[in-house]
Amino acid sequence: MDKQVKNFNTRLRTIKLRELIIGVLIALILTGVLMVIFPIIETNDDLLMIVFLILILIFFIWCLKGTEGLSANLENLLLKDTKNEILYVFALNIIFAYIFLFSIVVLDAIIGISDPTWVSIIDIDSVSLTPTAFLYTAISSIIFAPVLEELIFRGVIFNRLKIRTGFIPAMLISSFLFAIGHDFGGIISAFLFGMCMCILYMKTDNILVPMSVHFINNAVATVLEITPIDSILTSFPWIILLGIAIFIATLLLMKYILTETRTLNNALK
Repeated sequence: MDKQVKNFNTRLRTIKLRELIIGVLIALILTGVLMVIFPIIETNDDLLMIVFLILILIFFIWCLKGTEGLSANLENLLLKDTKNEILYVFALNIIFAYIFLFSIVVLDAIIGISDPTWVSIIDIDSVSLTPTAFLYTAISSIIFAPVLEELIFRGVIFNRLKIRTGFIPAMLISSFLFAIGHDFGGIISAFLFGMCMCILYMKTDNILVPMSVHFINNAVATVLEITPIDSILTSFPWIILLGIAIFIATLLLMKYILTETRTLNNALK
């Protein structure tokens, strides 16, 4: 990274991949040391992950220490057009994320109609969490994940790949790397979500914009996970409305990605 650069957005773009890798390795080593000093960390996977994420966050704080411009990013985040696009991209992605669940439910229903002996494979229940487990989930998924995943995948990986490969390959590669860290059923939606985050970041040069979408997305996903909304939406007649919403959201999401990618790519030529 270039510590001589004082602008927050520019400094972020100077963080190199090897520096990120070194930072992650140091965080792993320090996490291991803390596990020895504080055995309670080793006995709780959620706490272990939070400790590791805090150490990576400290790495980024060190990288960006002494920069200026974060307050300007926050002001731009609150602009009406920016807020509208944040909500629009979030809505398209959260609805599209249900496409895998919807597809499985529909397939299960079709098989059940054609084969009366079919035992349904669908078991959609809300997750019961203790207050402590919910707190860990909220901290890691709603707070740390949006901040660190955007800094890592868009702030560093996307930026560095963009220098070597250009905008579109960098968007595809960084989004793929982001997606493979998710559950199998969510890889496609995570890949498209990553592309949208690259587009938002590229349009605004403001990492807080994709962070905001990521934060809202994860907050809503966490609420859906611990409530029976999934069971309600995948039962008749709501499943029909869900299917229509998913179809529309899919078309709009594809249009958004293709249109914005073409516009940004043309602007770079």
